[in-house]
Amino acid sequence: MDGFRAVIWDFGGVITSSPFDAFAAFEAERGLPPGFLRRVNATDPDTNAWAQLERSEIDAATFDRLFAEESRRLGHEVRGADVLPLLSGAIRPRMVAALDALRRAGFRLGCITNNARVGHGPAMAGQPERAQDVAAVLARFDVVLESSKVGVRKPDPRIYRMMLDALGLPAAACIYLDDLGINCKPAAALGMRAIKVASEDQALGELSALVGIPL
Repeated sequence: MDGFRAVIWDFGGVITSSPFDAFAAFEAERGLPPGFLRRVNATDPDTNAWAQLERSEIDAATFDRLFAEESRRLGHEVRGADVLPLLSGAIRPRMVAALDALRRAGFRLGCITNNARVGHGPAMAGQPERAQDVAAVLARFDVVLESSKVGVRKPDPRIYRMMLDALGLPAAACIYLDDLGINCKPAAALGMRAIKVASEDQALGELSALVGIPL
C-alpha cells in the first residue's frame, strides 16, 4: 500500500462514461467541428458560463443564454440547454466494484466532482430515474465535494485541500483519479499520487499496483 490510506475519485468520466463521447456524437449530429464544445468550455475557463454554473453563480436559464453567446462568438451557436443533457454518462460497474473492494480493504474514499444544480439528484444525475443509481454510488464515499455546493471547482487547489481536511489525511496518503490532466496537476502538486484516467483497464491497473489489491 506504500502508506496510501485513501483514494479520491472524479465522478464524470471516471465513475461514469465520459461526456466527451456524447459531445462528439452531438457535434457530428449538428455538423459542428470536432471538439467544438470542449473548445467553448476551454475559452476563459475560470469565468465562462460553464465555470459560473458549476460554482452555482448562475442558474440554468442564464447558462443557456450565456453558452449560446459564447459558442456564437466561436462560430456556431449552441444553446446551453442542449448541452446539459450530454453530461449524464452511464455508471461503470467495474469502477463501482473497485470502490467496494477498496472499502473492504480499509481505504477511505473521497469524491470531488464539478457539477451544477440542474437536473435531478446529485452529481449531474440527469433524469429522475437515474438519480437513485447515482445516489447509491455516492453513498459509498466517506466525503463528497460537489463544486455546485462548495462554490469552488477543479482545478482550483482549494477544493483538493478541502478534501484532505475532510478526510483528515496528508496528501501523501492519497491517490487521486481524474480523466482530465488539468485536474490531476493540482492533486500531484499537493503531494497526492495522481492517475489520469484514459480507460478503465489502464486506471484500474495503475490503481491496483499502488494499493496492492486486485481491482
